Amino acid sequence: MVGKYPVITLCGSTKFKDAFMEAQKRLMLEGNIVISVGLFGHSGDNEVWTEGTKEMLDDMHKRKIDMADAIYVLNVGGYIGSSTRSEIEYARCHGKEIRYLEP
Repeated sequence: MVGKYPVITLCGSTKFKDAFMEAQKRLMLEGNIVISVGLFGHSGDNEVWTEGTKEMLDDMHKRKIDMADAIYVLNVGGYIGSSTRSEIEYARCHGKEIRYLEP
């Protein structure tokens, strides 16, 4: 934890851009420091798909998990894709709390 504010990294498919924005706002208002994605490849940010960029962004997201106390999985409609599954496993292996939008 940083100061008195828990740090939470958002994880989930970038096709759920609205869910990312809503969760970020809600979690911040609850007194958390929120780390999110910077690009939404599945919502129109096509720069993600240039050579080497997706791999770099995936690695950067793991570093964001390293900085966090917990991850918050945006499993809209129960959907968890392969990248998000990898992030959940990474967080689990590093002792991070794992929270979910939906049970």
